[in-house]
Amino acid sequence: MFLKPAASLVAGLKKMSPDDLSELMGISEKLGLLNFGRYQEWSLPFRVANARPAVLAFKGDVYQGLDAYNFSEEDFEFAQDHLRILSGLYGLLRPLDLMRAYRLEMGTKLANKKGTTLYEFWGTAIAEELHKQLGRLESDTLVNLASNEYFKSVDVDALDANIVTPVFKDWKAGKYKIISFFAKKARGRMAAYIIENRLTKPEGIKAFDWDGYQYDEGLGDETQWVFTRRL
Repeated sequence: MFLKPAASLVAGLKKMSPDDLSELMGISEKLGLLNFGRYQEWSLPFRVANARPAVLAFKGDVYQGLDAYNFSEEDFEFAQDHLRILSGLYGLLRPLDLMRAYRLEMGTKLANKKGTTLYEFWGTAIAEELHKQLGRLESDTLVNLASNEYFKSVDVDALDANIVTPVFKDWKAGKYKIISFFAKKARGRMAAYIIENRLTKPEGIKAFDWDGYQYDEGLGDETQWVFTRRL
């Protein structure tokens, strides 16, 4: 959806050396060299031979929880309409959008034609596109399963929607806490649950019980829905 803006970011990144990229992203020399090569090779149009569907390209904890490799054809069809992936480089991706591998976290302070950060670069564009898709689905609610770093790229005023943010907590040392690894995987699992059960109303996610989590009505509030478990 945002290939032209992505190409403009890549044009700037192509001018940077491997050491520049390592410093910009706080990564090792080896990873700086890897991503230097990726950006030098980045070109349009994308094809199956040089790109992959976005939902199958990411490898982090959230995507392990999502486990899209086990989606059915019907799952992919539902996800294409209802799931959106936030990206520092591509802005907003549908699950089956082709993309080339990259590294560019949304929180990166990258000077660009609109400012000094990717938040300034994307402005209201991501939120406006999400708003359009909610309209197509005749929905007024977004279930936010993104990290805080990434959801900051969504201008909530421009989105003009109700936002429900599931929060996952595990029992540790006598109280419920957010444990990063488990919470990331659970966010992916929640997305898979929505897709597998074809949920179109937010209330449906309160029945989520995968991996031992249960909705805890006594915690959270109208916008943050808390799910807890004791291992």
